[in-house]
Amino acid sequence: MRLVSRSLGVPWVSLVLHGGSAYSYADGNELPPHDPGTLHPLYLEAARNVSAHVVLDTQLDERFRDAALNLAATPGPIRFFASEPVFTLTGQQIGALCVMDRAPRAALSESERTCLRDAASLVGAGVVLRSYLGRTDPTTQLPHRYAFFDDLRAHLREDAPHAWVIAVDVAPVHRFNAFIRAMGHAYADELMRAVANRTQAWLPPHTRLYQVGATRFAAVLPNRHVLSDVTRMDALVEQLRRPFDCLGIPLTIQPGVGLLQINESELRGGDPLRLVMNASHAAQQHVRGWALYDRAQDEHHRQEFFLVTELAAALTDRTELDLHYQPRVDLDSGRCVGVEALARWHHPTLGLISPNRFIGLAERAGLMRSLTQWVLEHGMAQLAAWRRDGHDIKLSLNVSSTDLDANLVGRLRQVAEQHKVSLDALELEFTESTLMEHTATTRRHLTAIRQLGTGIAIDDFGTGYSNLAALRQMPATSLKIDQSFVRDMGTNRYDEAIVRSVAELARNLGYRVVVEGVETDRLYESVLGMACDEAQGFHISRPLPSAKVPAWLAAHHDLPTRQAV
Repeated sequence: MRLVSRSLGVPWVSLVLHGGSAYSYADGNELPPHDPGTLHPLYLEAARNVSAHVVLDTQLDERFRDAALNLAATPGPIRFFASEPVFTLTGQQIGALCVMDRAPRAALSESERTCLRDAASLVGAGVVLRSYLGRTDPTTQLPHRYAFFDDLRAHLREDAPHAWVIAVDVAPVHRFNAFIRAMGHAYADELMRAVANRTQAWLPPHTRLYQVGATRFAAVLPNRHVLSDVTRMDALVEQLRRPFDCLGIPLTIQPGVGLLQINESELRGGDPLRLVMNASHAAQQHVRGWALYDRAQDEHHRQEFFLVTELAAALTDRTELDLHYQPRVDLDSGRCVGVEALARWHHPTLGLISPNRFIGLAERAGLMRSLTQWVLEHGMAQLAAWRRDGHDIKLSLNVSSTDLDANLVGRLRQVAEQHKVSLDALELEFTESTLMEHTATTRRHLTAIRQLGTGIAIDDFGTGYSNLAALRQMPATSLKIDQSFVRDMGTNRYDEAIVRSVAELARNLGYRVVVEGVETDRLYESVLGMACDEAQGFHISRPLPSAKVPAWLAAHHDLPTRQAV
């Protein structure tokens, strides 16, 4: 509109639509939209006419002589007026492009007419493109999220007490990204179109399908009989689980179908797509493949997200996170030879957050490396302080699978140099499942750690898929038998047999055997009679704040030893 204003030398340009609304520019600046009631019928007639209008002097044309346009920017009457109809790309007329001036004209040259026609074509294409991009997904040609919300509001305004929203997640994000990495975007686009076609075929007649996300479709279902026949939902999942032939290559997806019932008040205050997405995501994890929205489950997910953001902040804060230390005693001497550092999180409003909860969150949210680094730095600083005070103990730290890479050696060296602690005073605990995965790469990283002098413990042994061939080649120094077997030794002879046999096997393979979960005097006496080297558990000590460890070390001297037995 600015372009036509400059090209034709006119100060006012308006796009007048069929409904009477007008979008105007004066000297290149956009004016407030017109109220349809302020437009003279002659201008509306020009907007609805399929032919161009040129009025060189409105004072000489009886029709326009008294037709005031009421533009705020026009201090005098309009003397020159010309219009060109605006069509969409499909030939539908939507209005007219009008140019105006206070000065009359003697003629409108052919080049100026061409300029006006070209500008009208450009405006028409722009209007269509803006509407298209605002409501249509370019891959599937389906209306997308904004159109979905517009139509959902319209549905609820039609005196409908509620609406049923259905969402279809094509595949988990990581799996869909794997499709793209393996086959490319063209394959993924074809898959989305194929899923859209099957879903559309399942929907009731005259029901629109929307693409509301990169891998998600949605629809507003008729209110009647949505759940009266659940086999219809089963049929949709069955259709979507059948292989898709995309560009000649078959593929089976992992769809999730969610259902949500929503009323108008809930729509005003919330996001139905977020709610139904919770249901479709949950459905991907279940055999049935479809699920109703569960408010309690949704609240749980929201709280987890809140905790993840809070944990990220806590890792930069010096007050919320803390380390407690659980002693490990040597069964031959009864002396404490080391402590295991255990992270604790004291949230300012939620109180103590269980490690089982926030460590799992850290792993899923990609915060585990940061948490491990925090534990490493704070644990090594505390170990250095204890050693300066004469306490000859070692420190054991839990390390996740995400930390077991080529960078771990450098991280260990940097922290050890910073706190002036020898790395042979440190032991890293890895779960059995971590050490048994990708054994060739794992052994290479573990060997590099052992060359530093750092000990390596196989933690929670017995809870994973033990691989004896890998176990005999693993460059570990100790093996920790999981507490789930130890706690029931007094009442379950099978658990006692497992602990006794594993301890004997580990000792013969050259590992130092540590027994976790020793919580009673009876369990302690039992492990004294086995091929075990160290014990750890509540009977010996609960995890202690760092300030209480020196006093415990000074007082600890009364546990029985294997030699005494």
